[in-house]
Amino acid sequence: MTASYFLSNVLALAFAFVCCCSSMASTMDSNMLGLGGGNETDRLALLAIKAQIHQDPNRPVMSSWNESTHFCMWHGVTCSRRHLQRVIKLNLTSLKLSGSIYPHVGNLSFLRELSLYNNSLTNKIPPEIGHLLRLRILRLENNSLSGPIPANISNCFNLIILDVSHNMLGGNIPPELGSLSKLEYLSFLFNNLTGEIPPSLGNLSSLGSLDAYSNNLVGSIPSSLGQLKKLTHFCKTLLN
Repeated sequence: MTASYFLSNVLALAFAFVCCCSSMASTMDSNMLGLGGGNETDRLALLAIKAQIHQDPNRPVMSSWNESTHFCMWHGVTCSRRHLQRVIKLNLTSLKLSGSIYPHVGNLSFLRELSLYNNSLTNKIPPEIGHLLRLRILRLENNSLSGPIPANISNCFNLIILDVSHNMLGGNIPPELGSLSKLEYLSFLFNNLTGEIPPSLGNLSSLGSLDAYSNNLVGSIPSSLGQLKKLTHFCKTLLN
């Protein structure tokens, strides 16, 4: 093997290494700037949510949610330190917001907490919330939400808190919610729910608090609720 042949091979390997490092650096830079696919999805989802807010009297959303600031710095938005620039918490509580919850919220796939309580949000709870498999806290109380409780919220198997109280929700309590084995707090109180309390709620082995007061429920309290050994608070329902 000649020296020139050996040198040419070394140079070729060095060039390939530099190209590879350059490509990796470019990918990392894109992620750092929020240009990666997942990060862009989160940003677009937040902008879609913003577009459905019709009134923002204190203007924390309208003023801070803009292109001059990275979305991880927007009011109410918390991003993960572990998963680069993925939204894990959206907290827009007590801001007097009006509008609706846009289905694109279901695209925030790393979301662990969605807190929109104490506002004036209307229309339905989007079933796309059922796509949020990492969701642990869902608080939508004290709004003017209507329509049914989406049954596929049961897909959010990591839920610990589910509070949809003080709205105008109708229809039955979805029996599918009985599969949320990690749920510790569940509140439906002050809505327009009908039908019976599903016996499947007796499968919520981690449940410590259940509120279903002031609805239009019928029938008797299921005996299966007696299986809930961790239940310390049960607001008795007004059954017709």
